[in-house]
Amino acid sequence: GIYKNGRVEIIANEQGNRITPSYVAFSSESGERLIGDAAKNQLTTNPKNTVFDAKRLIGRGFNDTTVKKDMEHWPFEVLDNNNKPMVRVSIGDAKKTFAPEEISAMVLTKMKEIAEAYIGKKVEHAVITVPAYFTDAQRQATKDAGTIAGLNVVRIINEPTAAAIAYGLDKKEG
Repeated sequence: GIYKNGRVEIIANEQGNRITPSYVAFSSESGERLIGDAAKNQLTTNPKNTVFDAKRLIGRGFNDTTVKKDMEHWPFEVLDNNNKPMVRVSIGDAKKTFAPEEISAMVLTKMKEIAEAYIGKKVEHAVITVPAYFTDAQRQATKDAGTIAGLNVVRIINEPTAAAIAYGLDKKEG
């Protein structure tokens, strides 16, 4: 979304949806990258190469009990790299490995492109929301994802705080 004319405006994606799922998929043949609805829509036909829940990996250690429990339910592969969880996908005969921050950065890059197309100019700065329970490590990793996406992350704020701010801004209007 963008802050415009004294209010927060949520921008619709290419499908006209105001919410974009945090899914990234890689075509097993060409390696083409799909993000958002397009990635989620082909989850059943390409489960091992469709990554979601990166937010549940970001800023956590591979040996974290939450990561271990979540791994039981994910169709994609998660590897241990010095206690850092890494996602591995297959592209043709090759295997490619990504950090959770890189997966999140792909989604943020997509959001940045959607916003730029909507406002007609380059987006450089962003405020990113995270769940209130996020640790400092998870917040920093999210900020790192923003940097990878080419954004200057001005602030990381809790999702409930963002909702309260948006509600307050709307109340001022009328």
